Amino acid sequence: MAEREVDVVLLSIGADLPYFTGYEAMPSERLTVLVVRPESAPAMIIPRLEVARVESPGIEVHPWDETDDPIALAAGAGGTPNRVAVGDHMWSAFLVGFQQRWPEASWEKASSLTGELRLVKDSEEVACLRNAAHGVDRVMARIPSEVRFTGRTEAEIARDLREMTVEEGHDVAEFAIVGSGPNSASPHHEPGSRVVEEGEVIVCDFGGRWGGYYSDSTRTFVAGEPSECQVEVHAAVLAANRVGKEKAGPGVRCQDVDAAARSVMADAALDEYFIHRTGHGIGMEVHEHPYIVDGNDVELRPGMAFSVEPGAYIAGDFGVRIEDIVVCTEAGVETLNESDRSLVNVT
Repeated sequence: MAEREVDVVLLSIGADLPYFTGYEAMPSERLTVLVVRPESAPAMIIPRLEVARVESPGIEVHPWDETDDPIALAAGAGGTPNRVAVGDHMWSAFLVGFQQRWPEASWEKASSLTGELRLVKDSEEVACLRNAAHGVDRVMARIPSEVRFTGRTEAEIARDLREMTVEEGHDVAEFAIVGSGPNSASPHHEPGSRVVEEGEVIVCDFGGRWGGYYSDSTRTFVAGEPSECQVEVHAAVLAANRVGKEKAGPGVRCQDVDAAARSVMADAALDEYFIHRTGHGIGMEVHEHPYIVDGNDVELRPGMAFSVEPGAYIAGDFGVRIEDIVVCTEAGVETLNESDRSLVNVT
């Protein structure tokens, strides 16, 4: 902050607050905010009813009551700043209040500071990510024998995946994407009432939190015997997944990993169906820096964790995605997910 002449950082809901304090604020109309200044101890302005949940030595805790003005309390702790950095997930209702209190200040995203600190994971963080990845790997291994697909809805299958994710050690199952048939060509499809039929591709993308850190893995299944086209598209996506991981390593730019995976899809004449970036960082958020995308010239460093997840989405027909979480090491990358990447037949 001192080097960049940032006078105050305000952190509210989102991953930054628990990263620095161990406390995760509830998303609520009651303001919780950590006020950080270079020259004084951090101050947490928090509803009195939440104080019992805070255990953060070195932080001055300032409870506020229902009739207090928490914006005024926080602004008082922040002094008279010229430059303020705000957590990316702070609600606009609070941000507008701060801007009215400090009308002469300039504003920027706190992630310009916090993102760099969270970008490289230490050994304990990597251990949490590894445990989370192995947990969803165990779910993937159970799917062919324990989850029935044909004749069931996407929502029913998604419920099974969430339950199994918790059974395999996660604190919470955060999401489960199940897209069948033409819905598998929608990368972020919301599982619904559609019933899986014989011969259809099913994309399963799910994960959750383990010790505050996320898992996120995708595999593609087929109900019964796959068609020749389904096999060919899956093979291309699998090759792009492998080449992307082989390209990644210390000193390699994020955009070059994206380009490597994308070139495989182009060679298979499927590049027009690869409609998203190759990957995203992962940690205390499912999506965080670094992003594996064209235009991102950030060089990978040991400790950076991210996904490699090429896909092909043929609208109205079917889609394929294969996603692994990897961590950059001195020698290349460690692939945290090792579940079967083949086009597995399910019933």
